[in-house]
Amino acid sequence: MSERTLAIIKPDAVKKHVIGDILSRYEKAGLKPVAMKLMQMSKPTAEGFYAVHKARPFFDSLCTFMSSGPSVVLVLQGPNAIKKNRELMGATDPAKAEAGTIRKAHGTNIEYNAVHGSDSPETAQFEVGYFFPGMDMYS
Repeated sequence: MSERTLAIIKPDAVKKHVIGDILSRYEKAGLKPVAMKLMQMSKPTAEGFYAVHKARPFFDSLCTFMSSGPSVVLVLQGPNAIKKNRELMGATDPAKAEAGTIRKAHGTNIEYNAVHGSDSPETAQFEVGYFFPGMDMYS
């Protein structure tokens, strides 16, 4: 079943000039970008996006980091896109991520971990709508 998921190439990965490598990994895995933009989130935008984590101790530093520089925000489409993207990303902590994953290759630590991906169909629906409200997507 084809589905859509949100992916973010975070400011640390953009700063390292690895956007092309990450996009290539998505495409080689059969995930097709159907919407994409380069943007620098404001802190309030990051806070709204990560509101589910508001009570967590890392919330403020995460939002500060996510608004520290440009990110590539994109929608990926393909069979089992959410699960496939989660596998490509690897564990949240790059030190625990498997070899060959994006986070193992490009992440620095649990906070500067190169990429974000939706973790469920419900989350994907919210996240895609958050950054691409009412936008027609190529399919």
